[in-house]
Amino acid sequence: MNKFKEDFVWGVAASSYQIEGAAEQDGRSDSVWDMFCREPGKIKDSSDGRIACDHYNRYQDDVRMIADLNVKAYRLSTAWPRIIPDGYGKVNEKGLAFYDKLVDELLAAGVTPWITLYHWDMPTCLFDQGGWLNPASSDWFADYARVVTERLSDRVTNWFTLNEPQVFLGLGHQVGEHAPGLQLPFEKVLLASHNSLLAHGKAVQVMRAVAKQPLKIGAAPVGVVNFPTSDDPALVEAARKSTFSVSGVNCFSNTWYADPMLKGEYPEDGLELFEHYLPKFGADDMKQICQPLDMYAANIYAGTPLEFNDKGEVVTAESSLLGCGRTTMDWNVTPDCLYWGPKFLYERYGLPIVVTENGLASCDWVHVNGEVDDAGRVDYVQRHLRALRQAAADGTDVAGYFYWSIMDNFEWGFGYQQRFGMVHVDYHTQKRTPKRSAYWYRDVINSNGEIL
Repeated sequence: MNKFKEDFVWGVAASSYQIEGAAEQDGRSDSVWDMFCREPGKIKDSSDGRIACDHYNRYQDDVRMIADLNVKAYRLSTAWPRIIPDGYGKVNEKGLAFYDKLVDELLAAGVTPWITLYHWDMPTCLFDQGGWLNPASSDWFADYARVVTERLSDRVTNWFTLNEPQVFLGLGHQVGEHAPGLQLPFEKVLLASHNSLLAHGKAVQVMRAVAKQPLKIGAAPVGVVNFPTSDDPALVEAARKSTFSVSGVNCFSNTWYADPMLKGEYPEDGLELFEHYLPKFGADDMKQICQPLDMYAANIYAGTPLEFNDKGEVVTAESSLLGCGRTTMDWNVTPDCLYWGPKFLYERYGLPIVVTENGLASCDWVHVNGEVDDAGRVDYVQRHLRALRQAAADGTDVAGYFYWSIMDNFEWGFGYQQRFGMVHVDYHTQKRTPKRSAYWYRDVINSNGEIL
């Protein structure tokens, strides 16, 4: 198979706080990321998302740019503080109308919108009431999901509840490197985690109840991938086991989130490891969390190669990482992650796999000829898409791929220092310059992956 299936979804992605700006425009309230950016020393270049890419005011041009690249789908996120400034209760019509107009603009341009409800920008007023530690947080989120679904589900069929709970919980509530900047005892982190899982489950229920048409719903967690460096069946099995293990007192695993969502139970190794930190929960909670989903979405940027050492133990294959490619985020370039990650996830959960984020930050600037020649990004995406295409050829049901990100934007704690986009953004003038990778990706889409 030298191309993807005919209905394969080719997309790009972005999120509300990272590109929209307009932080105080049309009734939007403060978010935890606005709050976090005000803390001295938290953002590497002391920037914030108040203006970002000014997408809120330039969305029509941005949609036209996406369509010109022949991208078929755009994964966006809605901003909770823009839609319900108080977190729950009264809806801000101007905020909701923005997404109305954005969806219409996308559809008119032949681009299918895919909506993520939570990409980390909780209203600060809800954080002041305890945020994800408040037992009411799952109901707050379900109410927000209802409002957005009632308004947009007549035109939008593909939805995600939470983006990367591992990150907004782990980096936001345990490590303190992301908003809201907390360093909580792990028992409190697990309480926030449990409440966010309840929020997912309740949201799915209310979305299906109020939808104007049948929806396809998933979540978009981090895809934690450990992969074998050979086809040795014992090593493949060890890599699979490692990919689905809970092995540290932290948030970075697959199963602590996916097993409750899809199996209705926490993984046994996690329950054992976290025994002294667990919040109280019962069977009713797990029934709330475990709702039928239509796809397994994962954000996969890199993976960890494994090998057997001379004692027969499974260890990181350090030799294979020696001198390997590195992104400016200091992440390893390991294309096999997009073969083994989707394969393992499909085998465990049995749902079509959508890669909702994959990409790299690199050292990009506009050259004297007015172009941005990001050859490294072209190579990175080509290698990863080849691995994904091979996974599909070998039986993994791969439904789609979304490059992160359509354009350079606010990269959380790094501010504007890291450029993930296929389109360069001059933050002083807001000029967009498609990079070489954007035109290359257009050709890949036009061939449905055949030219890879």
